[in-house]
Amino acid sequence: MTRRALSFSAIIVGSLVWAAPLPAHHSFAAEYDSTKPVKLTGAVTRVDWMNPHAYFYIDVKDAASGRVQNWAFELAAPSVLQRQGWTRSTLKVGDVITVDGTRAKDGGNHGNARSVINAATGKKYGAGSSEGQPGEPTPQ
Repeated sequence: MTRRALSFSAIIVGSLVWAAPLPAHHSFAAEYDSTKPVKLTGAVTRVDWMNPHAYFYIDVKDAASGRVQNWAFELAAPSVLQRQGWTRSTLKVGDVITVDGTRAKDGGNHGNARSVINAATGKKYGAGSSEGQPGEPTPQ
């Protein structure tokens, strides 16, 4: 291969790498409403320990109707949670927990967790919420 062809190939490969889309991260303010805090207690039904965010799901009994609703809560990335003392087994299906968080803007049964308290142990875990992080608006 000639020097010119090699240089041209390097430029093409470099351009393709540069143009590759970077992983996007959603804004807290785009998905959650900091003026709608939620505090719910329920039993864990599922835990998804994965990137870019871990999620857990709880069954919450509505006090007014008595109906059970399943809620989903977003946590930080597993690496961030581990720095805050979490492990893959911190939340297990069946654990009763209290979640303090922020409700989704669309009003659905999902939110962003700020903290989680295990009812059996009383231990409180920070959830690595992206609320109030640099570049995010501060709640008024």
